[in-house]
Amino acid sequence: MPRQIIHSARAPKAIGPYSQAVRVANTIYLSGQTPLDPATGELVTGDIAAQARRVFENLKAVCEAAGTSFAQVARVGIYLTDLGNFAAVNGVMKEYFAEPYPARSTIGVAALPRDAQVEVDMIVVLE
Repeated sequence: MPRQIIHSARAPKAIGPYSQAVRVANTIYLSGQTPLDPATGELVTGDIAAQARRVFENLKAVCEAAGTSFAQVARVGIYLTDLGNFAAVNGVMKEYFAEPYPARSTIGVAALPRDAQVEVDMIVVLE
């Protein structure tokens, strides 16, 4: 199947050999986003909620570039350097998603690129 590469200038450029998202048939795989400001390429300042909002805004921009929205998200993967931030990130996620919520995993990790506290990837399934 052919792959369609998706890119948004409103999300940070990839900092490695990968695409922001790839569409294959009716599925879009969004690469993990960290809380980088797309305008500066720098990590946003603030608490975990500020970082999580920047991550979801970055992912929202990539979804919009693909012609879709968070309403079509089937799975979310969240990676946290401190699982003590679980509740705060849940609160931010509720700002971006409505019921029925997508499937989700939350994984504690030792470190993330550029010392981010959170990274999120997603899978979108189009109808």
